[in-house]
Amino acid sequence: MKRTQLYLDEGMWKTLQIEARQAGTSISELVRQAVQERYGVSPAKRRVAMQALVGIWKDRKDISSDTGKYIRQLRRGTRLKRLARAPR
Repeated sequence: MKRTQLYLDEGMWKTLQIEARQAGTSISELVRQAVQERYGVSPAKRRVAMQALVGIWKDRKDISSDTGKYIRQLRRGTRLKRLARAPR
C-alpha cells in the first residue's frame, strides 16, 4: 500500500467525517472505496461481467457438452511433448 496526501475543502472533509463515523470506518477507507468504484473494477461490475459470460458458448456446435472430453481431444498427443519441455 502506498501513502498519499489529499487537500480537501472544509465541506468535503466534514461530509467524509460524518459518513465515516456513520459507517464505522475511516475517511481513508471511504476514499479508497470511492477510488476503487470509480477507477477499479467493483465486485458488482465484476459480477455483471461474469453473468454476461454464462452460457456464451451454449450454441456452439463444434464443442461437445462434455467439456472433459473436449479438453482431452485438444491435448491428445501433446502430453509427452509438454512433459519434455517442462522445467526440472
